[in-house]
Amino acid sequence: MSDKVMMEIGQKFPLTIKRLGINGEGVGFYKRNVVFVKGALPGEEVTVKVSKVQRNFAEADILNVRKASNYRQEPSCPVYNECGGCQLQHLTYDGQLKEKRDMVVQSLEKYVKSVAETTDIRPTIGMDNPWHYRNKSSFQVRKEGKRVYAGLYAEGTNKLLNINDCAVQHPLTSKITVATRKILQKLNISIYDGKTLDGLVRTIVVRTAIHTGETQVCLVTTRKDIPHKSELVERMLKIDPSIVSITQNINRDKTSLIFGDETIILHGKETIHENLGELAFDLSTRAFFQLNPEQTVHLYDEIKKAAELTGKEKVVDAYCGVGTIGLWLAPKAKEVRGMDVVPESIEDAKKNARNHGLKHARYYTGTAEEWLAKWKREGFIPDVVTVDPPRTGLAPSFIKTVMKIKPKRFVYTSCNPSTFAKDLQELTKIYHMDYIQPVDMFPQTARVEIVAKLTLKNK
Repeated sequence: MSDKVMMEIGQKFPLTIKRLGINGEGVGFYKRNVVFVKGALPGEEVTVKVSKVQRNFAEADILNVRKASNYRQEPSCPVYNECGGCQLQHLTYDGQLKEKRDMVVQSLEKYVKSVAETTDIRPTIGMDNPWHYRNKSSFQVRKEGKRVYAGLYAEGTNKLLNINDCAVQHPLTSKITVATRKILQKLNISIYDGKTLDGLVRTIVVRTAIHTGETQVCLVTTRKDIPHKSELVERMLKIDPSIVSITQNINRDKTSLIFGDETIILHGKETIHENLGELAFDLSTRAFFQLNPEQTVHLYDEIKKAAELTGKEKVVDAYCGVGTIGLWLAPKAKEVRGMDVVPESIEDAKKNARNHGLKHARYYTGTAEEWLAKWKREGFIPDVVTVDPPRTGLAPSFIKTVMKIKPKRFVYTSCNPSTFAKDLQELTKIYHMDYIQPVDMFPQTARVEIVAKLTLKNK
């Protein structure tokens, strides 16, 4: 018989925090019930008040910290507790790196205990400066009275927080966003109202190229016509000399998606130029690009290490996006083939390969499992398969195909330790897990990336 006791909303009790959950909340146990506590840290003793009760868990708020963690610190951001964009500013950076590795261990223990016990799970690769690293911001714009605000919504609400200096954004993106909203206010340009759906300007998107210093600003609007357009552009160009592209994207829909399908160039170039290691990319307004270029180089170098290329290997880059991982590996590969279900991504990947003169890197639209099965029938079997899937993990059909084809090495890059660990339940039937390298791509948040090297078992 279970000795679980149902909890009630408003109930108060002391709690010892055992670990961090995947969303950065503290996890404790009260009479065999799992309790999630936002803002609590492992090792802390806290008094909490229950705020939500579900069948398998409860959520609670901290009333007071009776014994604080040695890793606890004061968050630097004035809206940290409301915003929800970061989850770990109250944890020192050393503590964050330690706990992110532990999140990987926990996921493995839940789904593949034997792997957790036998695998080399390495210390998390962090940043020298874990602040102001994001090269792109997308801040919603709203109006209260005569004032125009730009920022993010408070967690779980429709209240917009005006943010002048985000601690994880590149300072230039913050400077340009603030100046742009002030120009919109000065020119009395209509601002979108999320409730009535009236108004013109919805979002200010700013992306700055860390290595080339070029910046693009995009105004997302509900319709094409912008009053005082020439004066608006003229004033925006005076904000900072790095601005070489000003665009307008039209999104008429009631949606949480930022961009619509139509983009217009208001001034300057269609794209900005950015370097990533020895590769160079032209980025249009809607093009995907990693948000933390500095750590992306470390991540891709770890993928290259795990692939162990000698120049003789055939490589498949599944879930390839715009082809960055395959292009990173191409100089040491005999042949690279990549595939993705998004046709625009494949067009970009082909263009990127052409721009770098990599004739032995080819890209195809469709699912990885379809192409791998077709190529096997044609006699092409890759030596190395590398994957970087979405947070939902690998498609079961793709895992089945890989287990039939049996490439010698399988390099799995993941942004979700839980789905990664679930996928290992199948993959480790034929693969040995050599090691797992966590990489901190998003300091101050609860997210962690993983590069795992799997080698085919000898039968």
